[in-house]
Formats: sequence, C-alpha cells, structure tokens
Amino acid sequence: MVDLETRELRYFVAVAEELHFGRAADRLGISQPPLSRAIRQLERRLGVRLLDRDRGGAVLTDAGRVLLREARTALDAVTAAAHRTRRAGDPGRPLVLVTKAGASHELLQRLLDAFAGEPGAPPVEVLLCEVGEQAGLLREGRADVALMHRPFDDLAGFDTEDLCVEGQVALLPAGHPLASRDRLTLAEVSHVPDLPIARWPRLDGSYPDGPGPEVRTQSQLAQLVALGRTLLVIPASSRAWQWPDHVAVPVVDAPDVTTVIAWPADSRSPAIAALVRSAAALRTAAPAG
Repeated sequence: MVDLETRELRYFVAVAEELHFGRAADRLGISQPPLSRAIRQLERRLGVRLLDRDRGGAVLTDAGRVLLREARTALDAVTAAAHRTRRAGDPGRPLVLVTKAGASHELLQRLLDAFAGEPGAPPVEVLLCEVGEQAGLLREGRADVALMHRPFDDLAGFDTEDLCVEGQVALLPAGHPLASRDRLTLAEVSHVPDLPIARWPRLDGSYPDGPGPEVRTQSQLAQLVALGRTLLVIPASSRAWQWPDHVAVPVVDAPDVTTVIAWPADSRSPAIAALVRSAAALRTAAPAG
C-alpha cells in the first residue's frame, strides 16, 4: 500500500494545473528544486510517470490526469474534514447556506422566513457566490447547504430536494431591437452578430470556444450587457439582479431549470435536516420569480 501525504498531493496539483515547475513553485511559495525532487519521489513511490517534462514546461500523462482528479477530491475531503470538525465544536454556530448571487431570490427569502419561524431553529448565514462555486464550498465544508440549479450545477455526491421549476430568459441591453420582443427562441439568441453570448468558465477554469466575452462574475456580465456587448440566457429568477439598462425576454424553447436544495450525502446534522424540511414544504407555494 502506498501512503500519500497531503503535502505532496498539493505539490502535484500545483504542477499539474500550472504545467510549469517554476510557476507552480511560485504559487506554493517554495523554490523549484525541492518541488522537482518531491514530484520525482512521488513518481518513484507510485511506480508511474506523472508528467512528461521539456524545456517549455510539463504535460500530464494518462496516469497524471487520473492522479490530478483523485488528488483534488482527496484534498477537498481533507479540507472539509477540518472545517466541519471546527464547526461541530461550536454548537451555537449558524447554518451556512450558499447560493449564487441574484439567483432564486424570492425562494431564498421565503425559505429564510419559514425556517426562522421554526421552534429552536439556528440562525442561517447566507453566503453569496459566483456561478458554479456552490459545489466547491459544500465539499470544502465552508457551507452546510446550497441552493443549486439542475442541469447547470455539479450535484455529484450531494443529496438534493427539488424545490421549483422555471423557464429561462434572455438578458439583453434595453436598447437592442430584440428587447422589444415578447418571446425569443434559442436559435434567435444564439445567432445575434452584435450580441455574442457570454462565456462562463468550465469546472477546470478554461472557457468554451466562441466569440462572446469571457466573464467570471455577475457584475462583469451585468455591465457588459448594459454596454451592449453581450447577452445571456439565464433562469427567470435571476432577474433579481437585473439593471434598469437590461430587459429580460422569455426564451420559449430553452430547457427548464430546476432549483434544488443540496447538502453533503453523509450529513447527520439535525439542523440541516430541519432546514431541508422547511425548504421542501415550500414546494406547494407559488414558484420563485
């Protein structure tokens, strides 16, 4: 059996993500020689080559790609164990609910109000994040529960309860000709020469191909739409952060989006269970807008 240390996994992940020993060493705050020695030692212990090296940097082998995926998972688990242990030692701590900023606003408000009315309910701290960050915060133990959206968010390893289903809208600059329409189709919004659809980063941080601008935050997107540089198709409830310079037009053939409440599958927390029950009880109410 080969025992792997978290330190060497962190070293390997840095090199695998940077594909350059010098940049990885800078990122880790160490010099390059000990980093190179650590990776060579790791390869000897595993009995496989993880990286092909050349003067320009490094390239992952098939074995290296497997270890990168597994190392990220292992490091997330270690980080989550530390966070959850500290949080468990504070019985008066609030529950942390993470959600994408601006999304499912009405649903979130109703959930907070309903749970606050439950006898003995702990306080809830709302952690607002950017697109796609909820899963990482849950896995790291920085949040207890999350509002997430199927089919866009990564729900692997979580238990979930469906809360509401909604359509999608195209967010457009108010002065654009399409903003006067009462409905649009995906074909129409996908081929607007002067308004290419904005591109969000994939889970690995890379961007899909396309002419639209690269965005990482809601504020970047909001300003680019207001400036007439891009559009985006988003769940209807995300209109909560819409600017006066924006217009939201329903996209009639866009796939429906399901808002879910998600939590770690191994959770045994009575407080989390109570919050999930409060969320599930809202399903009989009107959908969030």
